[in-house]
Amino acid sequence: MPLRSSQHTLRRPIFCSGVGLHSGKEVSLTLRPARPNTGIVFRRVDLPGRPTIAVSADNVSPSPLCTMLHDSETDAAVMTVEHVLAALSALGVDNVLCDLDAVEVPILDGSSEPFVFLIESAGLRAQSASRRYLKVLRPVEYRDGDKVARLEPADAFYLDARISFQDIAIGEQQATLMLSPYAFKAELAAARTFTCAKDITQMRAAGLALGGSLDNAVVVDGARVLNPEGFRMHEECVRHKLLDAVGDLALAGYPLLARYTGVKAGHYMHYRLVEALLSDSENYAILGSGDTALVSYRLFEVDTAVRLHAA
Repeated sequence: MPLRSSQHTLRRPIFCSGVGLHSGKEVSLTLRPARPNTGIVFRRVDLPGRPTIAVSADNVSPSPLCTMLHDSETDAAVMTVEHVLAALSALGVDNVLCDLDAVEVPILDGSSEPFVFLIESAGLRAQSASRRYLKVLRPVEYRDGDKVARLEPADAFYLDARISFQDIAIGEQQATLMLSPYAFKAELAAARTFTCAKDITQMRAAGLALGGSLDNAVVVDGARVLNPEGFRMHEECVRHKLLDAVGDLALAGYPLLARYTGVKAGHYMHYRLVEALLSDSENYAILGSGDTALVSYRLFEVDTAVRLHAA
């Protein structure tokens, strides 16, 4: 299908509730339609004044195992936003108000699939404002030892992730994808967050993963998958890394025209990558859907290709 020319929001509000992965607290989330040019905004309805926090690289508060947003003026924060951001971004929701009554987005089953269900249940509505895209014009990267997160120029949004774990159940994996709503739903949305059993005690001692369980995360121990059902899909872990990248890169504020490469990359590296991208206006251009520079770009709904490699 051709590039979307207009912004989109939800047709109606939609609600869910669950536990926060790291906080362990019960939380309710309501996704609401929003006006054109609002962007994706979280609202802490449990706090005095119901403060809002816009999804922006300027509002990121570095956190080791999730993406956290913090508004310095109100001191309001919201954490573990990446899975709902991935679903909203991939399905083309430009404007939405996300009401939360606690600090953390519910983890649900650890993937983006429940959020895709919510969004599709609410439906999408086209708006009068023109949709804009961020086109990467020159390579930008962030490195940390052998870990790399990179964005390069491209005529669509391509993603390539590579991971390497000592646990044999994961090992080395690689996956590439050209993002479209259909490809996200078919290939990435159901991939769950994952961890290694040996890391759980340390995480909980640090006050993290307090709401984690086999109902909302894949846990591996050497060659074993501790979840009774095993992996949900082939190479689920690297698919989840692609899912996380889609959500984290939504911090750029616009749909991307770029090629992303992540080698052992995580949430913090994605934040620093977006920060580096936006730090120099020569790195990118903000284009409308009618711009001649976008003529070659199409969202191919028939494209479900995801290439997976067991190294």
